[in-house]
Amino acid sequence: MPNNLADISINLNAVKEKISAAAERSGRGFSDVTILAASKTRSAEEIIEAAAAGVSVFGENYVQEFLKKYELLKQRHDGPDISWHIIGHLQKNKVKYIIGKTDLIHSVDDIGLAKIMDGLSKSNRTVSNVLIEVNIAGEKSKNGVPPDKVFGLVGEINGLRGLSLKGLMAMPPPGEDNRRHFRLLKELFDEINNKNIYREKLSVLSMGTSGDFETAIEEGATIVRLGTVIFGARPPKNKE
Repeated sequence: MPNNLADISINLNAVKEKISAAAERSGRGFSDVTILAASKTRSAEEIIEAAAAGVSVFGENYVQEFLKKYELLKQRHDGPDISWHIIGHLQKNKVKYIIGKTDLIHSVDDIGLAKIMDGLSKSNRTVSNVLIEVNIAGEKSKNGVPPDKVFGLVGEINGLRGLSLKGLMAMPPPGEDNRRHFRLLKELFDEINNKNIYREKLSVLSMGTSGDFETAIEEGATIVRLGTVIFGARPPKNKE
């Protein structure tokens, strides 16, 4: 946690400069990249400070933690609306708690999960925006659909009218030069669009975290998920 909440604004200004430079190197502009503040384990005060500094999108990993913050921020935050994303692995029995409360779910990696989301979305008379999570590096310890299975899952989701597939997400190995992984995800993204596998053009590439977001932007990221570079060192893990 920053020594002072004001550090969040200072950190964010530095991040914005780096995003602008990376976007320019990729032939785009700052407005083409969305900053998602990864707020797992972060306090309501930190989230409010980040929102005051200009962050509008926050991503949570755990459903129970998200629900507490969702209700708390509705009561305590009087600034611009916050857009909530679910960025962690989502258990099928917890989907019912988030439908209608989130603007984007980043972690669809199974047709069974997608069908549950589809049914609950239709029951709630809404359409849920989702991304397919791709296990881009083939890590056994991580969730996500293998790259060679992405097109098949896209085709199956194409028939689920309670969902709107917006793009792809990946979480490559930390501490590595992940340019090749980001490039592969962008190639999958482009191929889906070029072959019209989905009923609409995909527009979102969620890739890049605090350690590699500049590289991710250079390779086409439209959302970067940033935690420590905004909030400072993460406090001890909080499990559901």
